[in-house]
Amino acid sequence: MAARLRLGVNIDHVATVRNARGTAWPDPLRAALLAEAAGADGITAHLREDRRHIRDDDIDALMAGIGIPLNFECAATDEMQAIALKQQPHAICLVPEKREERTTEGGLDVAGDEARLARFIAPLREAGIRVSMFIGHEARQIEASARIGAAVVELHTGLYSELHAEGRSDEAEAELAALRRGAALAHSLGLEVHGGHGLTYDNVEPVAAIPQLVELNIGHFLIGEAIYRGLGPTIEEMRRRMDAARGLV
Repeated sequence: MAARLRLGVNIDHVATVRNARGTAWPDPLRAALLAEAAGADGITAHLREDRRHIRDDDIDALMAGIGIPLNFECAATDEMQAIALKQQPHAICLVPEKREERTTEGGLDVAGDEARLARFIAPLREAGIRVSMFIGHEARQIEASARIGAAVVELHTGLYSELHAEGRSDEAEAELAALRRGAALAHSLGLEVHGGHGLTYDNVEPVAAIPQLVELNIGHFLIGEAIYRGLGPTIEEMRRRMDAARGLV
């Protein structure tokens, strides 16, 4: 029987709604606790340079308040390294970041910045923080991630999700096949393999069926769908679909 996939719930966009009005609610910590109660295996929060959604005090609250692991997403900057070393989250996921982007547009270029990233993650590894690289499925990026000592790679599923949503089935299948190859390569190199970006009820099962994957991180869709059905039931349905893809229901 296939192993159960972990589900990480990204609560960034609870903070987006809060910040739109400059109030104290909705509270990202409350969302994280609801996600935990609904069966999430971890919480993801992206502390951006411009603090457009998650803020430093949110990270403080999450570290103190949740009982499941925190996956701290950030750019590879000195500021974020210092925050991660202070907070000591379960894991840190390094992502590319541009101020003008609406959301993370692609994977990190580990191969093109290998020496700097190796130096950057060394103190994090020494502190016992699991380091993940958010990358595309290209072999050179996966191999570079292994060389610098990352424990995890999270494969960017955004292009697959876009192609699927646009009904471009042949292209979506080709991208899915590339993700499968990337996952197999990463696993063969001793990396733990995660996936995320753009996943929904409609497209998650083919990704969840990739045998080397052990975790999916999903945020925007879950927070949006929760408007209609509530966060707990939304997460439970995603959990059910992930389990179905693994033959567990």
